[in-house]
Parts: sequence; structure tokens; C-alpha cells
Amino acid sequence: MRDVELAKELLSSKGASLVIVKGGKTLLESGSSGIYGLLQAIEKLKKKMSGSSVADRVVGRAAALLLAYSHVNEVYAPVLSKEGQNVLKQNNIKVEHHILVQKILDRTGKKICPFERFSSKIKSPVQAYEQLKEFAENLKNTN
Repeated sequence: MRDVELAKELLSSKGASLVIVKGGKTLLESGSSGIYGLLQAIEKLKKKMSGSSVADRVVGRAAALLLAYSHVNEVYAPVLSKEGQNVLKQNNIKVEHHILVQKILDRTGKKICPFERFSSKIKSPVQAYEQLKEFAENLKNTN
């Protein structure tokens, strides 16, 4: 079974929000919501994420930039934004999705996700990691 297929299967069967697989082995399963799980995965796995396959419930521009930063090979996302799709394509990352949306919305479903909005001007995946990590910490501290 391909790594992305295993990640996809674990995402649905385990109820996780993020699954990372490499070489047929599960590197990480996370139930953390939003971008936080991906930021934690990068902190924990560092360069081990390179060449992995990732299944993430929702991938917008911010998540796509972080996936590019991590040098993953392939991504599966039930929900993918057009901006996220563009970032993945620009970074030669294969992507499979079910629903392609214009923008990722916040939990209320009324406004654009703060991470999607914040990442709109970030061009470099390296910049994205540092800036999104700081933004996430600031957002967590204000809530």
C-alpha cells in the first residue's frame, strides 16, 4: 500500500485530523485541530517529514506552505482551498482532494480562517514556518 493510501485510511478510520506516513510506517497521528497539529508535527519530526505522505482534514494556503517547508511528497485532503492547491503545485507536491473550495473559513463558517488570511502575503515556505508559528502562539495567547 502506498504511503498516501495508508495515511488516508488512518485519517478516516482513526478519526484523526492529521496523519503522516513514511516508508509504510506511521510517523504521527494527531487530533489537534487546525494548523496547530501540523506545527506540532514539524517541531517533533523535523527533517523526518521530508519525503513523507500526509493526510490532513483541511488544507488551505497556510497548511500548504508548511507542507512545502517540510518537503513532503504527497498530500491527501478531504477539503482543499484553491490557494492551497496552487502552493502545493508550485512546490511539486502531489495532491488528492474531495472538495475544492475558494477559501478556508473559520470555525463559525462566516469569515476567512485567520491562518488563511495571515498567510496570503507569505511567499516562501521557510518564512511561512517562522511567521505562522509566531502567529499561532500569539493567537493561542489571546484566546
